[in-house]
Amino acid sequence: MTALLVVAPPADEVERRSADAIRAYSAEGHHRTATAVDRASADALHARARATGAATSLEPFDLSRVDPAAAFVQIQGQRLDGLPMFDGAFNGAGGVTGAIGPAGGDRPIGWTRIAPNAEAALRKMREGSRHAAIVAVTMGGKPGLCPVNAGWFSEPFGPPVLQVSSEALAAIEHASASGVEVRVVAHATRRRAQAFNVVADIRGTDPTLPPVCVMTPRSGWHANASERGGGLACWLETMRAVVAARPRRTVRFIASSGHELGHLGLHDYLHRNPALAHDAYAWVHFGANIGTSTGDVGMTPSDDRLRDAAVRAFAPHGLEKIRQSPAAQVGGEAATIQEQNGRFISFIGANAWFHNSRDLWPDAVDIATVARFARATADLTLQLANS
Repeated sequence: MTALLVVAPPADEVERRSADAIRAYSAEGHHRTATAVDRASADALHARARATGAATSLEPFDLSRVDPAAAFVQIQGQRLDGLPMFDGAFNGAGGVTGAIGPAGGDRPIGWTRIAPNAEAALRKMREGSRHAAIVAVTMGGKPGLCPVNAGWFSEPFGPPVLQVSSEALAAIEHASASGVEVRVVAHATRRRAQAFNVVADIRGTDPTLPPVCVMTPRSGWHANASERGGGLACWLETMRAVVAARPRRTVRFIASSGHELGHLGLHDYLHRNPALAHDAYAWVHFGANIGTSTGDVGMTPSDDRLRDAAVRAFAPHGLEKIRQSPAAQVGGEAATIQEQNGRFISFIGANAWFHNSRDLWPDAVDIATVARFARATADLTLQLANS
C-alpha cells in the first residue's frame, strides 16, 4: 500500500499549537516525577496526543518517591536552603555539624562547585568519600539552584549531598576559608508512588517492518518550559504528521516520566518491550533544550545513514547546517538506547536556564525555532517510517 501524500502544516499553525502546548506545560508547575503535578501533566499530554487522532494511553510504573523535608546549610546565623541529591544518603532533622572545606579534604564536611549536567563528575567525587556530608554549589548559566539529575536513583550511594544555589557561593567560600563550623541538613523520606508514561503505537501499512520509535522526556526539576517544552512540541507535531500520513512502518511514541531519576520511565517501557531498543529501525530522541531563547540545538546520530536522512529532511527548513556531535557523546535517553546497541538520532540543545526555576514561558522559549524543529523532525520521522 502506498503512503498517503500529506501537505505539511504551515509554520504559523505549528507555532500556534506549540506555543499553546508549552504555555500550558510551563503553567502546570514543578514537573518532578510521581508528584501531583506530574500526574496532571500526564493527563494533559494524554489529551493533547489523543487530539492528533492517535490512540494514546497511560502506562504506570512504580518507584520509591523522595519527599524532601528540611534541607539547608546553616552558617552561624545564616540559613541557606537547598535540595538533597536524590541518589545519595539522607540524614535526620538534626543534620551534621563540623568544619567545611574543599571536597576530598580532611574536614568533616566537603564542598564543591558543580554544573547542573555534571552528574558523572559528582559521582566520582562521592564514591569512597569520607565526608559526613557534601555541599554542592550548583553553577548554571543563570543564578539560582539548578539541581543535578539523580542518575543512580535506583542504587543510591555515598554521603548526603545538599545542593544549594550559586548565590550561596560567597558564603560557602567564606566559611571554608575561615574554618567555622556549619550544620548541613539533608533530610528526606521515601514512599511508594506511581508515575506515568504517555504512549501510542500508530500502525504502519506494513507492520512486519521494524518500527520507528519517537521518544521525549516529560519530567524534571522545575517548570522546564524550554528544557522540555520544545521536545514535547516536536513529539506532538510528529504524532500528528504520522497519523495523517499512514507511513509503511509502525511508529511508536513514548513521553516518559522519571527523566531526572535515571530515566526510570524509559527503562520501564523497555522492560515491557525487551527487544525494542535494539530491534527498532531507528529511535528519534527529542532531548533537552530544543528551541530555547539562549542557545542552539545539535544532533547526535548513531550512524551516517541517519545523519544523512536528517540533513535531507532539515534542508527545506533551513536547518541543514545543524551542529553535529559524534555518537560517543550522546546523552539523555538516547544513551540508554546506545547501551543496548540501538540506532538513534538525538536532538539536544544548549540553555542558560537549564535546570533553573526561572525556565518559564515565554522568556526562555524561542517559539519560531521550536516550530521549525517540529516541522523538520516530523518530516524526518516520516522519511524514516517510509524507508
